[in-house]
Amino acid sequence: MPAETSPAGHLDDDDHPAYTMGRAADLLGITPAFLRAVGEAELITPLRPEGGHRRYSKGQLRIAARARELVGQGTPVEAACRIITLEDRLAEALRLNEEMRRRPNE
Repeated sequence: MPAETSPAGHLDDDDHPAYTMGRAADLLGITPAFLRAVGEAELITPLRPEGGHRRYSKGQLRIAARARELVGQGTPVEAACRIITLEDRLAEALRLNEEMRRRPNE
């Protein structure tokens, strides 16, 4: 079986939806309701296979953990989700700005 199609091929894939809602909540020390809340705020969108159960990737778990960190500091869930979205947009803008600066004059 080729590595990209075998289960072991997904071990390092941050986007592979490997975690059920219950397992994701356990790993992060949060409730499934919190995961639903960040999903409803459109911060993360879990995969829903044919059975309809939510599945989360490592990357999504990192985002949910950041949201939980902000909520733990007293930030409302919706505001935490907006902050993370803006942080991501800023990081991307800074990356693009740096890329443009490194290009030779065209």
